[in-house]
Formats: sequence, C-alpha cells, structure tokens
Amino acid sequence: MAVRIEQEEHHIIAHLSGEIDHHSAKEMRETIDFSVESALPETLTLDFKDVTFMDSSGIGLVMGRYKLMQSMNGSVQVCNVSDHIRRVMRLAGLDKLAVIEK
Repeated sequence: MAVRIEQEEHHIIAHLSGEIDHHSAKEMRETIDFSVESALPETLTLDFKDVTFMDSSGIGLVMGRYKLMQSMNGSVQVCNVSDHIRRVMRLAGLDKLAVIEK
C-alpha cells in the first residue's frame, strides 16, 4: 500500500511511500480521507519520508487534505520532504497552507 495510517490522540500521521502520480494519488486520497473523516483529528501529518517521486497529483493531494482539515477546523503538516519536493511545494504555494518540515 502506498499509504500507512498511524493514529494518535487528535492526530493522524499518513506515511506516504513510492511515487505520487495520477495512478497512486486516488488511493492515497481515499485512504487518508476515510481515516480523517472517521477519527476527526485536530492535525493531519503527511510524512513524505519514503516518497521517491511526486508530480502535480501530489500538490493536489496536499491541497485537498488541507481543504478537508480546514472544514473540520484542523491543520495539516508535511514532514520529511526531500529538497526537490520541498521546492516544488513552495513554488505551488503549499507552504502558505501547511507547515512544511524537513
């Protein structure tokens, strides 16, 4: 599976792995959204440690989860992002929506 969910009190961590492209993003979105809608966390962390490639589908993945969490008065954090993916996220303006940690 391209995403593994870890749930803590009021916090969900989605450990993403592999490539995030139009083929894999749908399954990732569905898995994350189901977990968020079931647990209603205050914070969602997207862990990019094991992500090897990301295209614009990854930007959409983060933006969609941001909108979902905003609708529940929650927040999104992104962590363990490679330098290349961090640059792509900043160019897309994701650093204005979510905390992007190294």
